Amino acid sequence: MEGDSPEEFLAEFKEKELDGWGIAQITAGSGLVTNVPYLPASRKQVQNVMNLLIGRRGNLVDLGSGDGRIVLEAHKQGFGPTVGYELNPWLVLLANFHAWRAGDYGKVSYRREDLWKVDLTGCKNVTVFLAPSVLSLLQKKMENELPDDAMVIAGRFPFTEWTPCRIEGDGVDRAWSYTMISQKRTAGSTILDKPEKPFV
Repeated sequence: MEGDSPEEFLAEFKEKELDGWGIAQITAGSGLVTNVPYLPASRKQVQNVMNLLIGRRGNLVDLGSGDGRIVLEAHKQGFGPTVGYELNPWLVLLANFHAWRAGDYGKVSYRREDLWKVDLTGCKNVTVFLAPSVLSLLQKKMENELPDDAMVIAGRFPFTEWTPCRIEGDGVDRAWSYTMISQKRTAGSTILDKPEKPFV
């Protein structure tokens, strides 16, 4: 297996359907222990994210991209470039497999990289399906690096210290969108204990 290229690995699964058990075997077989459990986004969750992105354009980054379905759907909706960052190598291969089967292999990008080391300074649209403990730490990185016109969409769990501009869906399928300019203003006013005065 170690000598196989991604193309050779994907070829083995080209005609196979991977159900939940198959995905569980792949992720368990990676031997990786992470603080973020992998739960693939449902079709409804993906649709809710896409609904929140209506009217947006430009690049899209998915942090903790799992099997890559958010990145793939965003590409189909006209976003580009679309990139997923995932530390688990098996999930990166699985994401490439899904892209290949959809006819979009090479049109989307999946990178095995630590999300804490990803440079977010040029990102316009960011999606995250991560645990609350990770979101609270990721919040500061986003406030420091993302441009003012960026939008962040969280699925499954919200950023508890941010105020969403829109919410889509119900229960476990719910997704929240946040504009960075609003979060930075709120963070700035919290630090100053009062709103910033306009420059004259």
